[in-house]
Amino acid sequence: MEKYQILYQLSPGALGVNLVVEELATEAKLVIKQVECLDEHHTNEALEELRPLLKLQHAHISLYQELFITWNSEVSSLSLCLVMEYSQGSLQMVIQSKREEKAEMDPKWMQEILGQMLDALEYLHQLSIIHRNLKPSNISLVSKNHCKLQDLSSNALMTHRAKWNVRAEEDPFQKSWMAPEALDFTFSQMSDVWSLGCIMLDMASCSFLNATEAMYLRKSLRQNSGSLKAILKTMEEKHIPDVETFSSLLPLMLQINPLDRITIKAVVRMTFVSGSFKSSCVAMTLHQQVVPEIITNILLEGNVTSILEAMENFPSRPEVQLKAMKRLLQIPEDQLGLPWPMGLVEVVVTAMKLHERILDLQLCACSLLLRILSHVLVQDAEAQVPWDISIICSLLSIMRSHSDSEQLITQGYSLLTIISSQVQVSEELQKAGLFELILEHLYRFSKDRDICFSALGLLWSLLVDAVIVNKDPVVKIPALVIQVLDTHPTDAEIAEAGCAVFWLLSLLGCMSEWQFEKVVELLLQSIRLSQERVLLVNNAYRGLASLAKVSELAAFRVVMPQDGGSGLTLLQETYQLYKDDPEVVENLCMLLAHLSSYKEILPELESSGIRALVREIQGRFTSSLELVSYAEKASLSLEAALHSSQERKLRGAAVREEAAAPKVPFLPEGRPHLP
Repeated sequence: MEKYQILYQLSPGALGVNLVVEELATEAKLVIKQVECLDEHHTNEALEELRPLLKLQHAHISLYQELFITWNSEVSSLSLCLVMEYSQGSLQMVIQSKREEKAEMDPKWMQEILGQMLDALEYLHQLSIIHRNLKPSNISLVSKNHCKLQDLSSNALMTHRAKWNVRAEEDPFQKSWMAPEALDFTFSQMSDVWSLGCIMLDMASCSFLNATEAMYLRKSLRQNSGSLKAILKTMEEKHIPDVETFSSLLPLMLQINPLDRITIKAVVRMTFVSGSFKSSCVAMTLHQQVVPEIITNILLEGNVTSILEAMENFPSRPEVQLKAMKRLLQIPEDQLGLPWPMGLVEVVVTAMKLHERILDLQLCACSLLLRILSHVLVQDAEAQVPWDISIICSLLSIMRSHSDSEQLITQGYSLLTIISSQVQVSEELQKAGLFELILEHLYRFSKDRDICFSALGLLWSLLVDAVIVNKDPVVKIPALVIQVLDTHPTDAEIAEAGCAVFWLLSLLGCMSEWQFEKVVELLLQSIRLSQERVLLVNNAYRGLASLAKVSELAAFRVVMPQDGGSGLTLLQETYQLYKDDPEVVENLCMLLAHLSSYKEILPELESSGIRALVREIQGRFTSSLELVSYAEKASLSLEAALHSSQERKLRGAAVREEAAAPKVPFLPEGRPHLP
C-alpha cells in the first residue's frame, strides 16, 4: 500500500471495503478493494484464481491493475487487495435517475450498452471466466456511451458464506441480482445469464417500478415465474420500447433451473443477429457461417473495385476483410486509385469497428490506413483528413481492447498524430480520454522505444496550439516524460521529441517547480547528445528559456548544472555551430535575456564571456526584430552590471585611500594642533 495514498472510502461492497486511492508515481486515481480472507491458504487460493484476470483484453471490461496481499494488524488478518480502474458513473446511477423521473430509457442507448455488456460477457465465457457478481453497480460508465464490467470475482471469495450472510443482512439489495443456485454458492456461466436478465428487467421497468419494488420482483423470480409474466404484461400495456424482444428473451434467461437457461451467445443471436437491436461493438461474426474460401478467393482476385465490393458485401466476415486488406497492402500504389480513395477508407474503418476484438485485422487495417494517409500527405501537404470524432473514438476503443499489443499501440498513435495535425479535434480527443491513455502507456511501456517515441510525437501534436480542456491529466505528463528520457538516455529521436514536449508543457504552465531542475538537466543532456539535430536544439533552448523566465533556480541550473560542466559553455558551442541560423541564434538570445534578468547570475555571464558573444550577435544580426530585442536586453543588463561593478570598485578604492591617509590631531576646543 506504500505506493498509494488513500483519498476516501466508498460504501462497502459485498466482499469488502472499497478505497479510492491515488497512485503516488502517476497521480492516477484508482480503487482498491480490500477483501479480508480466512487464512493464508484462502488468500493464496483467491490470488491464484484471480491472477489470470490481469491478462484480460477487452474495451468493455474494467481491468485489474494489480493484486497484492496485506496484513491488517488491527484485526490480525490477511487482506487481498484488488487494484482496479476508478469510475464515477455506473448503470445503477442511470437506473436510479430514471426511476426518480419515472422515465423510460432511451432505446438506442439501452441497446448500445446492452450490446457492450453482451460482448464483454461473451468474451469472458469464451475464456471460461465467470463474472459471479454482475449487477448494475458493477457496470461502470467511463463515458456516456461506454460501459465496462467491473469487480470480477473468484470462486474462493464468493463462497465465503459468513461474509455473504453479514452483507446480505446489512443490505438486502446485495444478493437480489444473484441466481437461485448462486445463493447456495454454486456458480456457472448460467449464473451470469440470470444476473444479466435481472439487469435487463431493471432497465426496462425503471419507469414504473421503484427500487424496493424491483428488488422484491427479482427475489420473487427465484420461486415463481408468474411474477415475470405479470411484469411483462404491464410492460406491454405501457408500450415499453422493445417489449416484444424482452417478452421472448427474459423468460429464457430467468429460468429457475440453470440448465434450462439460454447462453450468452444465444442472447446475442436473439437480440442483435435475428432481432432488431443494434450496437456498434457486438461481434456478430461468431454467430454466422464462415464464407467458403473459394468464394473469397474469387472475389479477391480482381482490382480495387472488386476488393471493395467483397468487403462491402461481407462486412461481418472477418476472414474476408482481413484477406482483402492484405491484398490491398500488396497492390502497387499507382493501382490503388490514390490520392484518397474515400470508399476504401470508409470500408476499412467499418471493418475495424465491427471486428474490434480481432487483433490481426486491426493491425492490417492500421497498416493500410497509414499507407494511404502517408501517400496522400506526401502528394499534398494541405490535404484534409475526412475523419470524424466517432471514428477516432473507435480507434481509441480498439487500442484499449488490445492494451498489450505494442505494435497496435504504436500504429494507433501514428494514425492519431496524422489526424490531429490535420483536423481540429484536439478538444474532442482530450474529452475522449486520450491524455489518460497516453499516460497509461508511457507508464506501462516506458522501456518500449517505439511506443514512447510515437506517444511523445502525439503529445506534441495535441499540445501545440491546443486549448487544454482539463489540466489534471496534463500535469502528470512531465514526470512520465522525465522517466522516458532517463530510460533512453542515448536515443536522439526520443530526446528530440521529449524536448518539444517539455517546451510546450513549460509554456502551458503544466510543470511543477520541483521538476524544473531535472527538466533543465535533461534538456542540457539532450543538446550534448545530438547537437547536430537543429529541431532538438531549437526546442531545447526554447524550453530552457521558458523555465529560466519563471524560475531563478532553473536559470541557475542552466548556468551551473548539477552534473558539472557549464551550460554557458554549451551555449557558446551551439552558437559556433549555428551562427548563421537566425532561428537558433534567436532562441539562444532569448535564453540569455532571461538569464541576465537575475543579478546573482550576471557575474557568471560576464566571466564566461557572454558580453562579448552578445556584442558579436548584435553586429551580425540587425534585421530580426525579436533576435535584436533579446540581444539588446541581455546587453543592457550586462553593461549595467559592468558599470555597477566598476562603480563599486571605485568606491572601494576611495574608501581604502581615505583609510590609508595620515590623521591630523585636533585640540580639545576643535582647533588644529600645530607643531
